[in-house]
Amino acid sequence: MTQVQTRLLEAPGTGLTARDAMEAPGPQVDDHMTVDVAMSVLISARVEHLLLQDDAGRCSGLVTRAQLAAHRDSSWYSDRVRLRDIPLDRGPFTCSAARLGDAEAAMRGRTLDVSPVVDEHGYSLGILSLFP
Repeated sequence: MTQVQTRLLEAPGTGLTARDAMEAPGPQVDDHMTVDVAMSVLISARVEHLLLQDDAGRCSGLVTRAQLAAHRDSSWYSDRVRLRDIPLDRGPFTCSAARLGDAEAAMRGRTLDVSPVVDEHGYSLGILSLFP
């Protein structure tokens, strides 16, 4: 699976929303998964990020390959560290009804390259990707 990045640009007056520009969410895993297993999933799926789900199936975060690698290289790392135990962006996430320009501005303001798109109940629908 090849990750395609989308440049979010809203033409004035188009009324595009995050739902209009989002991509498929890709692999989603439980946030109680260990870092080692999550890294294996990333590598085997050939993706750069995973969406995390809580026990109710709602989006609880997004983790990148670079974040996992950094945690595996830290001095406090053990093979029992769970995704929910490492510091990640835990939201707020992009609402599917958000205007595209507002979503892009929020992502740039938080220095995010990728943001989960969620429905009104917090379930993952897709992702938005930026590139400089």
